[in-house]
Amino acid sequence: MKFRFLMLAASAALLGACASAPQPLQGTFAPITAREAVVGAQVGSQVRWGGRIIQTTPGPQQTCFQLVSRPLGSTGRPLSSSPDADDGRFVACRDGFYDPAVFAPGREVTFAGTIDGYESTRIGEYDYKLPRLAANVVYLWPEVREVDVIASPFYDPFWGPGPYWGPGWGWGYRGGWW
Repeated sequence: MKFRFLMLAASAALLGACASAPQPLQGTFAPITAREAVVGAQVGSQVRWGGRIIQTTPGPQQTCFQLVSRPLGSTGRPLSSSPDADDGRFVACRDGFYDPAVFAPGREVTFAGTIDGYESTRIGEYDYKLPRLAANVVYLWPEVREVDVIASPFYDPFWGPGPYWGPGWGWGYRGGWW
């Protein structure tokens, strides 16, 4: 009985750990989106924002990133399940050099920091006001690659694939099914 309880407790702890944010992104943050930060005066608020990079601009002292903000999941990663949902745009700046080849347009990144002001920029012919984030944390998420799994139609559910399974094995010695 104790063993079952320990296994259940260990499983619950592992599943709980899977749903939490990485250590640098943990903390308490104001529930403000980038769009809401432009409407109300939110300078000084601690926030955790993320999205897809539009542009990375290294300067002499710091690197600034312009992003399309996306809602964050429980892990702090921008949700890609709703590609049309956006929370506006924002600029995040962090001291040091961040390579634009690594922090390329389209990559997902999450920032944690303080709103320290606003910037005006032009998007096409439109003047756009962006909240500026003084980032304490820059978390670049690994790229998700999709893999196509192709199942062979010649699988026996009772006996399995057998020792001569795969390309080059078939009814004839030279491979193929013909």
